[in-house]
Amino acid sequence: MMRLVHGVSYVCYIVWAIITGSATIVARLFRTDYAQPMIVELPMRCATDLEVSLFASSITITPGTLVTAIAAGTSTTPPVIFVHALFEDSEADALDGLIDMESRLLAMTRGRAPRSEPEGELP
Repeated sequence: MMRLVHGVSYVCYIVWAIITGSATIVARLFRTDYAQPMIVELPMRCATDLEVSLFASSITITPGTLVTAIAAGTSTTPPVIFVHALFEDSEADALDGLIDMESRLLAMTRGRAPRSEPEGELP
């Protein structure tokens, strides 16, 4: 039952992200500082192919962000995703948004909120 609730919540979150991302693009058209492109690297907590695919698709469907690469994890390191972001003020802001999206996705796929650290990462 909780997966259904998290699933509906995640779909609403993605739809809202698409709407606000589109509005940001339109609003930025009239500014001199249209975009601040950057590529950020995020060690993922997503473990399965389904989670990684859903996360990458969610990022790419959101206006202003695009997945550029995914590096496979090893037995000691988690998989890493590289995201091109256009409209974030800083790398920290971009990573905060991606971590929030990943947490919501993992709550949907696993039925509970994930740990804050990537699984499998050594201290």
